[in-house]
Amino acid sequence: METAPMKRRKLGHEDDGAEKILKSGASTRFSRSRAFILEADELLQEVQLDHTVALDGVDGLLHRIKGLIEAIEPHAPLPIVETTTMLEKKSLLKVPFPEPRPAETSNLKVSFAKPQFNVVGSYVSKTMVKTQKDHTVDMVIVMPAEIFQEKDLLNLRYFYKRAYYLAVVAAALQKDLSSEAQLSYDYLNGNPLCPVLSIHPTASQKKDNNEITGPLDYRIQIIPCSPDGFFSKTKLNLGAALIRKTGEEAADSSPQPTPFYNSTLAAEGCFLSYLRLLRKTEKKCAAFRSACMMGRIWLQQRGFSGDLPDGGFGHFEWALTLALLLQADSNGNATLSASLSSTQLFKATIQFLSATNLSEKPYILGAGKADLESAGDPGPVLYDASRQLNIAFKMSPWSASLLHQHAKWTRGVLSNNAVDQFSPTFILKADLALHNYDLVARLNYDTTFDDATSVDSRGKAWQFSTKAYRVLNRALVDSELGERARLINIKVPACPAWPLSARPSWPPNSTVEIGVLFDVVNMSRAVDRGPSAGPTAEEKEECQRFRQFWGEKAELRRFERDSIRETLIWNSTTPFDLCEEIMRYVLGLHLRIGHVDKELTVYGNGFSALLPLKPDDGAVFIAAKKAFGTFERDIRDLEDLPLHVKQLAPICTELRHTSVKPPSIRPSKSKSGPRPMEAVISFEASGKWPENLVAIQRTKVAFLLMIGSLLEKKTAGAIKTYLGLEDTKCETENAAFLDVVYESGTSFRLRIHSDLEETLLERQIKDKTLEQHVRTKATSSLATFKRLYTNLPLHNQSVSTFATRFPAFSSAVRLVKHWFNAHKLWCHFTEEFIELVVLHVFLTPYPWDPPSSASTGFLRALLFLARWDWRSEPLIVDIGGEMSAAERVAIETRLEAWRKLDPNMNHTVLFAATSQEPNGVAHTVLDGQAKPSKVVAARMTALAKSACWLVREEGVGLNARRLFVPSLKDYDVLIHLSSMVTKRALRTYSTDEPEEASNKTRSQYKNLDERTGQEPLPLAQHPAEALFKQLNAAYSGPLLFFRGAAEDTIIGAIWNPQLLRRSFRLNLPTSYKPVTQKSDPDEDEGEDLVAVNREAILAEVARVGGDFIERIDAKGL
Repeated sequence: METAPMKRRKLGHEDDGAEKILKSGASTRFSRSRAFILEADELLQEVQLDHTVALDGVDGLLHRIKGLIEAIEPHAPLPIVETTTMLEKKSLLKVPFPEPRPAETSNLKVSFAKPQFNVVGSYVSKTMVKTQKDHTVDMVIVMPAEIFQEKDLLNLRYFYKRAYYLAVVAAALQKDLSSEAQLSYDYLNGNPLCPVLSIHPTASQKKDNNEITGPLDYRIQIIPCSPDGFFSKTKLNLGAALIRKTGEEAADSSPQPTPFYNSTLAAEGCFLSYLRLLRKTEKKCAAFRSACMMGRIWLQQRGFSGDLPDGGFGHFEWALTLALLLQADSNGNATLSASLSSTQLFKATIQFLSATNLSEKPYILGAGKADLESAGDPGPVLYDASRQLNIAFKMSPWSASLLHQHAKWTRGVLSNNAVDQFSPTFILKADLALHNYDLVARLNYDTTFDDATSVDSRGKAWQFSTKAYRVLNRALVDSELGERARLINIKVPACPAWPLSARPSWPPNSTVEIGVLFDVVNMSRAVDRGPSAGPTAEEKEECQRFRQFWGEKAELRRFERDSIRETLIWNSTTPFDLCEEIMRYVLGLHLRIGHVDKELTVYGNGFSALLPLKPDDGAVFIAAKKAFGTFERDIRDLEDLPLHVKQLAPICTELRHTSVKPPSIRPSKSKSGPRPMEAVISFEASGKWPENLVAIQRTKVAFLLMIGSLLEKKTAGAIKTYLGLEDTKCETENAAFLDVVYESGTSFRLRIHSDLEETLLERQIKDKTLEQHVRTKATSSLATFKRLYTNLPLHNQSVSTFATRFPAFSSAVRLVKHWFNAHKLWCHFTEEFIELVVLHVFLTPYPWDPPSSASTGFLRALLFLARWDWRSEPLIVDIGGEMSAAERVAIETRLEAWRKLDPNMNHTVLFAATSQEPNGVAHTVLDGQAKPSKVVAARMTALAKSACWLVREEGVGLNARRLFVPSLKDYDVLIHLSSMVTKRALRTYSTDEPEEASNKTRSQYKNLDERTGQEPLPLAQHPAEALFKQLNAAYSGPLLFFRGAAEDTIIGAIWNPQLLRRSFRLNLPTSYKPVTQKSDPDEDEGEDLVAVNREAILAEVARVGGDFIERIDAKGL
């Protein structure tokens, strides 16, 4: 995972500052906005370059280049073919002509004359930052007007002359600079019409940990351009057709507008004009430079730059947009005031981009008239009326939509004063396809693809991508059938720099990358209803267009109210499969399968294959809820209960859509018992409860027996009930539960909630006459009581609501749980904590929207875990959406208090608070012990960071299974469990009468009695979990155990490094053995030393496990 440009500074609170903030929500809101300003200012200080050190020697090299170019001998106009051939043979280089190259019979003549020089760009404005991808100094050479003619704006004539001029300059500089710099050709911002000369000094580059310790790795670009105003602006309007066909082709078709070609030609004459504009704005607005640097970082974190493959909107376009917004319009009024601060200018620009979708509607800036009616379809338009140039001419429709979407997301976080605004805006990298899109596809295209109707000068890849985007946009995004996708983005391959002696080499794979962001509600629709097949001419025309686009897939169907519509029936059922099916169909239909090469590879669905995620899983969870509703009615209909039922609340993952395995609501095909779904029952208040904790537990047992008896009596064999005993440590804890098994296979586990129990525990805690250990035990029991009977029902209700609100939430939670399980962290974390982590990603998704697929939700959850500084930051989940700023500060203050009371984090490690449970420890502290411990929490973070690094390195081609492969070599001990013995232990049956037991087949275990033909009972606890719990209770001192869910057959363990050799004494914490050899020469000769007896401990572990343990592998033993 890439490091951020800077780490956010933690601002400390004064002793009385927290109290003041708690009392005043308004002051907190102000501090949150103020914090963004302070952090942004600190960021600018961190990333700003010291140009005198980082770019030392640039000025001298620029002067030297200027002198070498001025020394080139001019020559009169000569035929382009003969002159080019002579130059290439003499200088051993190639002239970088754009495609198509000049014809052999061309009459075009080229010449050379001395140019004018200027340095433009970020070097002049000093807006470079340390973290940008490359540091480029732009040197513009203005070609003299005498070498051009007015008709050179037609048919690439200007660009041919420009390429020859650049080759002459390259030949001259190659002689003197080849020994100290690397010279190569490159495209200016990826534009195939505008090659430039790149000069990379070989003696520069020193960058250690983002700290500039010497001259920076930079390059100088030599950019030829036309004189300002040489070509008439009226002839370069967006609707002009400047690439014209000749001969028979011209007679067969009318001229097509060439907006990209025209804008490129117009931009060639605007370098100096924009240089003056930016310099003027810098003097007019003191904060302009800082706002431009903030914009550069914001764009960089989202993968945008001025290059065509990177969106075509970079730092230069940001600066021009902001400068024009600060200039007066035709009415003499400026959109933005020059007195605004840098953060205000940044927010204003974000607001402008979020409100302006350039792919849908053109926007005009500055004073002047703009004729855009004749432009046809020029693509995104951000028009500078003063200079009559489309600033966004390098943008594609998909990159404009992506920029608009990112701006909307950032505007959302900047308008939310309750969350951290700084990190999502400037620190988080939001350029990864797997984080941004729900489906990513790579489409191979035929390199011979040529759209005869296209005059786009950006190359064949752009022709192909534009056509593919139009097809996919109509099929998935247009509102004709209801928007299935919110966004489609296409990544076009970039052409790397190439040597002077070669021609440009495009990537050989010829692949474009397509990303689709789902509209999760509409994408799952399997039937599309098209236009009505009515008798009117308009309806017939609509049906004709529909059939023309969808081909044979369109068919007529009759719906309710006898309406007949054009219809599309898709075979897939999941959103991902539906999107893939639609893409394959429309691309094959409209791009010709021969050009698509049958090479559409889809990525992003590998995560779902890791779990038993089936299309009908949602229906299974709904069926489980219906079964619970039936169970609740059966309980409430019991007439002979002494108290009325107040509430029956579920507390299990199956009834909140987050269990890794779907709930078992049908008779199990396996020989193990059903997995019961847990619930707690509350009765009306009554004074009949005994005022004694032990007596309350006995009363609960009697109550459960009565409920079971009444249920069996009422249903006449359709329900069987079994009373189970809890594994309690003292008599005051809950003693029993009732398993209710339906004939259909559904089972429930019921526990009783008594309000009086909470009151008695609170009394014990406050009673100072009791011994301290009694009060401590009461405190732990009260926390367990509140978690079971208060927090879990509320958590269950909230998570169930969000599982309905966010369709991808359930699958994302299950994937994250599977990740914890695969890395053997499952036993150290509560399922509720994992659910809160994923819920935080959905409720606070910045810098994105809430995830719309399981894969994006899972990967963003890993990103959060990798970045979360749990030592000093609480996890705050605003479930109700109404948590005030004062409540958030109170939670942060509570964590600070915990860290002061427990600096070693022995009691509280993770702090996860919600609006329902602001204490933050209900799901991270169990039985008075931190869950997880500090060591396990650190391992969670390390594993999440490794996973994020792998995701970024592998990119779209990531094999999802690699994220779930545990590293067993990290453990000192591996305990392998016997799967055969575990399966036998799962076959638990009810016992018959004692006098009949001798006639039945007995199990080899004394507490099991197998009966052929009987249904197995629900288990109180999985046998492997019971073994793990026993091992952890007995050997948690010398060993730290790791294990996944119940199906995990390998238990990992590491030795406690703190239990080193020591002097012998009584009451040692674990098994030790004498040490005869000294490791330290300073040790006392007469001192008896002992070390942990690892062999004996492992032998005891094997004895405790018995046949459950197949073998034990230990390092160094």
